Amino acid sequence: MKIANYPKGTSASLWRLVSIGTSPRSVHLLGEPFFLLLGSRHSEGSINDFKLYSSETKKILIVRLDEIGDIVLTIPFIRELRRNLPDAWITLIVKPEVYNLVELCPYVNDVQIFDKNVPRSRPETVQLHRHVRAIRLASKYLWSKKFDLAIVPRWDADYYHATFLSYFSGAPWRVGYSETVIAHKKEINKDYDSLLTHAIKDGTLKHEVEHNLDVIRFLGGQVLDDRLELWLSEGDMAFAKDLLRGHGAKSNDLLIAFAPGAGAGKRMWPINRFAQLGSWLQNAYRARILIIGGPGEEALGHELKQLLGSNAVNTADQTTLREAAALLSHCQLFIGNDAGPMHMAAAVNMPIIEISCHPRTGSPYSANSPKRFGPWKTISTILQPDFPQPPCTDECIADHPHCILGVTVERVKRAAEKHLKSTITKENPT
Repeated sequence: MKIANYPKGTSASLWRLVSIGTSPRSVHLLGEPFFLLLGSRHSEGSINDFKLYSSETKKILIVRLDEIGDIVLTIPFIRELRRNLPDAWITLIVKPEVYNLVELCPYVNDVQIFDKNVPRSRPETVQLHRHVRAIRLASKYLWSKKFDLAIVPRWDADYYHATFLSYFSGAPWRVGYSETVIAHKKEINKDYDSLLTHAIKDGTLKHEVEHNLDVIRFLGGQVLDDRLELWLSEGDMAFAKDLLRGHGAKSNDLLIAFAPGAGAGKRMWPINRFAQLGSWLQNAYRARILIIGGPGEEALGHELKQLLGSNAVNTADQTTLREAAALLSHCQLFIGNDAGPMHMAAAVNMPIIEISCHPRTGSPYSANSPKRFGPWKTISTILQPDFPQPPCTDECIADHPHCILGVTVERVKRAAEKHLKSTITKENPT
């Protein structure tokens, strides 16, 4: 396939070579001569000499192209990297949809975006299009920065082209988790280790925050603080106050956040169950329900608002991520699915009730497992189905609410009572 109109200043030969082969080994084989000429590769014998505190480590690239929750769980890693290297230039690359969340991050010097989404086509053509986009970003911005180190902190399979982007960055040192750390990654990311200079081979089951922080430890740094945090502007906080005031909410109201959306249908507790729970909270506690949701979830928010009535405040697809976080900071309890808003709630230190689709008997290595992705360092209750529903076994494999139906409204009510008991006087019991 012919690649035309490559960016000014980009080697035409590199573009032609990339068009010949798109696999990791092909990219490595064809790319090394180019980057050697670019002066951004070390001799093989010096690879093991890398030290995080080396005087050569002046510019660092973090590639994190994952979803909202993954980004929130990476925040301790970013903060600790900055603490270990206070004078380094740190650039963070994220997907466009989460840029707003990290735009004000005080621990990085720069945030860039990379969009992996390309027109649907044959797999090899999709891969080629992503290579082209990665090289365009690299030639426009990354090569001139001359990064010393590129880090891909994702432990699970790389679906997002992050490892390729770290390679195309030209950084001589490239650190990430090996393709061997978890079974399915060996197949999905076959030969990705060839794009790294340092592949971390720790397959130990841990929470994702710990996996991220272990990259710091692997590099020889220290981890002193593992808390989550978010960075909100005065405008974000003013927006939240004005919105709540505009809906008649008072400072002494019991405000409970509902997040009915999720990235996969199987993770979504049915709307009618959220409605039953919300009606009970309104009657029993005079609670006001704040509905949180992002793009594509406006219909969910509208339906739930219709079922709960005028006392509910629907903000689904009406806020930025930071504005949603500012709204969450006014709530006394979060109830929702395993999704980005749950992790944002944890980052503002809210009590959380997570409704999980992952059976208690399921594999702890699953991407749905609370052992890997549960609420981090905040008061929380995780409600899971006791057992999978056939044909599911190790995890829910449906594309719609299935195993999650094992979490009843009564179970969530009991969890809510437990959280609210110490601070709220229950009225009008039913």
